[in-house]
Amino acid sequence: MDAVRLIVTSRRALAASGEVPQIMTEVWQAQALAQAIGSRLAVFGPPELRGEALGLTELAGRGCGVLDPPDLGPGELRAAQLTELGDARQALTYLGGLLGEVGIAMVGIACAAPDEATYWQCMEAIDAADESRDRVRELLRRLADREQAIPEREAG
Repeated sequence: MDAVRLIVTSRRALAASGEVPQIMTEVWQAQALAQAIGSRLAVFGPPELRGEALGLTELAGRGCGVLDPPDLGPGELRAAQLTELGDARQALTYLGGLLGEVGIAMVGIACAAPDEATYWQCMEAIDAADESRDRVRELLRRLADREQAIPEREAG
């Protein structure tokens, strides 16, 4: 399945999740998907994006690591369903939106956290989502720079 479809599916699932365990599962799924997209860009993307893509992979992995892994059945891990990136700009734009929504969802959980451990877990997840989103923005900037440079090379 292509990245944009998986991201849209994740956004819908996050929006539809009501209970804290469901939200935490969707946050973990979103970070795992960001990690998979970063890996795909690092391997198959333009050379100018590979370093930032590896950084996204690492940050998103940290985002998964600060949360308890969900109990997913076979075929439920969306990141494993990623077969193609498609339009990198569109995928990264959608991914940035998803990561923003992840941060907002985690703020909501942190505000109502029943204990200090849950609160700090949320803070770490918020930080990881924000850093991943920053990396996505940097990837988009580099992609725009690359696309701008291509016509200049062709004209020269």
